[in-house]
Amino acid sequence: MRKGYKIALALVVVALGVVAYLNSFKLEEVKVSECEYADEELIATMVKDEAFADNTLALYLKCKLSPIDGIQFVNKIEIDYLSKNTVSVTVYEKALAGCVEYMNSYIYFDKDGIVLESSSEMVEGVPFIKGLEFDRWEVGKKLPIEDERKFKAILNVTQLIEKYELDIDGIKFTASNELVLTHDKITIELGEGEYLEIQMMNLGSILEGLKGKEGTLNMKDFDSDEATASFK
Repeated sequence: MRKGYKIALALVVVALGVVAYLNSFKLEEVKVSECEYADEELIATMVKDEAFADNTLALYLKCKLSPIDGIQFVNKIEIDYLSKNTVSVTVYEKALAGCVEYMNSYIYFDKDGIVLESSSEMVEGVPFIKGLEFDRWEVGKKLPIEDERKFKAILNVTQLIEKYELDIDGIKFTASNELVLTHDKITIELGEGEYLEIQMMNLGSILEGLKGKEGTLNMKDFDSDEATASFK
């Protein structure tokens, strides 16, 4: 009888020790990184909400088995265990190439014109595009732009912006079907788009020389590396 009591007592002590050890995994900090468009505070809150009893170990295991999804502008997140009280969250965002406005919402698409997201807010750092017309849209499908030529030109521009890592705020077509970009307080005139590759290749260095200025950069006839652009 006494032997059985000792065994039971030992098991209780071990169980209490295990519980105490597991309770030491108290989630106190969520470090979020790699966010350009997504809301870091929102992601941290969503991660904390997934932690059963605020337990770091339970959170880590749960997210490995069933990753968190459905976060706006995010493809996926990865959670790494740093300590008993801290996890880090690496965010892999969707590649937003541009956005257009549709019925008081902003529709975001990638460099191939595929719709990725819609939002009631405009995200800073994503070129806002004017001059494209469409009457419907669907996530995962290409924007049904009426003027296919214009859309191809826009996609070409967005791909070149990404390629040359340019900081462009807006893109639009004028009434005479000429492309115009905006960067801070500078308007950039590109003409009808026949020299886009060479224009965009040189645009970054030109804008660097115009930092802090306000005016119009005319690149309509910029057709080679030796060409010049006018600014006024």
